Amino acid sequence: MIIRKTPDELEKMASAGEVHRRTMKLLEGKIRAGVTTKELDAAAEKYIRSQGAVPSFKGYRGFPGSICASPNSMVVHGIPGGYTLEKGDILSVDIGVTLDGWVADGARTFAVGSISPVARKLLDVTEQSLFDGVAQVKVGNRLGDVSHAVQTTVEAAGLSVVRSLVGHGVGRDMHEDPQIPNFGDPGRGPLLEEGMVLAIEPMTTAGRHPVRMASDGWSIFSQDGSLAAHFEFTVAVTADGPRILTPWHLDTDRVAA
Repeated sequence: MIIRKTPDELEKMASAGEVHRRTMKLLEGKIRAGVTTKELDAAAEKYIRSQGAVPSFKGYRGFPGSICASPNSMVVHGIPGGYTLEKGDILSVDIGVTLDGWVADGARTFAVGSISPVARKLLDVTEQSLFDGVAQVKVGNRLGDVSHAVQTTVEAAGLSVVRSLVGHGVGRDMHEDPQIPNFGDPGRGPLLEEGMVLAIEPMTTAGRHPVRMASDGWSIFSQDGSLAAHFEFTVAVTADGPRILTPWHLDTDRVAA
């Protein structure tokens, strides 16, 4: 069942999304060679809690971190720890924020210093595919229009969409209906209606699409060892078009450490 949100509820989700945006900006300023993913996790948790919110991921089904930090060939769900960033790495940072019972979920993949042309292409194309998917979030469109837009952008660039992982609805729960594949046919799937909120999250690789799970039961890697990227927005369907509730792309301010 897809739960539609009222205008008041969307404003509450937008408040959670603002904490999310500021947290992502804080981490952006800390991502550099020599920093561990554990240090990023600690900074995120401290800031989220300072805003009266809680990190949605911490304790979720036993997950030990406040963020997911996934370097290089790791697609998603990386447990923060002793991994030390190096120049040339790419790092996916996925953040969940719960404020007053409402969840904001979003992710971004960062370059650590100068990166290879393959890595730069992967990041640029995957980010563009997210915006192309968001552009289809209109009343009267179908969910398949969103999925197809992501797939078209990624595959036109010779990259691969991970097919075994999906986006999802979001609201009071981090994972609600519907599931949102990053591939599919236009004009298919649920009708998009005002008040729906979707976590759209392209997950891609520079190689082939199959993935494998690590022995920790969380981290998911590209099966062929190719670089992976992950970008995500929480997006509301409104009468005026898509409303991004986790706008980490807006650099309106900086957050002090």
